[in-house]
Amino acid sequence: METYDFDVVILGGGPAGFSAALYSARGAASTAIIDVSMLGGQPSNYLELENYPGMKKIGGFDLMEKFEEHADMFGVQKFPMQEIESVDLVSNPKVITTKEGIFKAKSVIIATGAKPMKLGVKGELEYIGRGVSYCAVCDGSFYQDKVVAVVGGGNSAVEEAMYLTKFASKVYIIHRRDELRADKIIQERAFKNDKIEFVWDSVVEEICGEDLVSYIVIKNVKTNDVTNLKTDGVFPYIGMLPNVDNINGQIKQDARGFILTDETMKTSLDGVYAVGDVRNTPLRQVITAASDGAIGAVYATKYVQAQKEVAV
Repeated sequence: METYDFDVVILGGGPAGFSAALYSARGAASTAIIDVSMLGGQPSNYLELENYPGMKKIGGFDLMEKFEEHADMFGVQKFPMQEIESVDLVSNPKVITTKEGIFKAKSVIIATGAKPMKLGVKGELEYIGRGVSYCAVCDGSFYQDKVVAVVGGGNSAVEEAMYLTKFASKVYIIHRRDELRADKIIQERAFKNDKIEFVWDSVVEEICGEDLVSYIVIKNVKTNDVTNLKTDGVFPYIGMLPNVDNINGQIKQDARGFILTDETMKTSLDGVYAVGDVRNTPLRQVITAASDGAIGAVYATKYVQAQKEVAV
């Protein structure tokens, strides 16, 4: 097993991770990105973005390809598809052990992002891949001329519902409140879409079917009425949880597990920074992730430089 030594190791290759890598490498720090999957993060699955400044409208994969190319200009080393066995943030240097190697770093930037929350209802786990999906771009084409239900009322839920209308004959948006949380411009587009029907003040109680999903049980939270809604697919978009399985217990986190940082993205441990969706932040967008990455990397490189000066 090979051992690597870097000034800065970044866990996660999404927008926060690539932004951090760019700033770290430009700060003359030897830099590596480690990811458990392919590089690009969640935005790689987005059909398009139209709120990243200067891009007007761009495919998510295309944008992340530009992020990666920019980081490559400054010699960032990349280690995708790494199965992580352990992460030691307390030791000095920090140590990340994967199936393929041991990575030592003076500073670690956590940019592992977040994953979709589960509904937590009967039938959800059983029907994953058989009618339950958390990625409309990945699976939408399987629902040509079928009926699907999107659960949630934020930007992701409404945007993915509109994307699904490219394939499905009908898309229900099920929301536990009587108004959406999505941006007004996104709401207006959804309200004008004839294929979308809203089911207000309702939650999913159960996902049912035989080999595939055929209907869901929904409950009106105001009247307590329970009804069955025929649908071929269910797409939950009710929020996110941080990817912190290898990090839990080493640094301060909030009740949901998101990492707590100060304004420099520093965590409760010296030399450890958290950026993007994995940290406790009021907004989770590509641009805020990239901004976090820049801030965290600047202060991580300052930390590394200070450590080198002390060692002299």
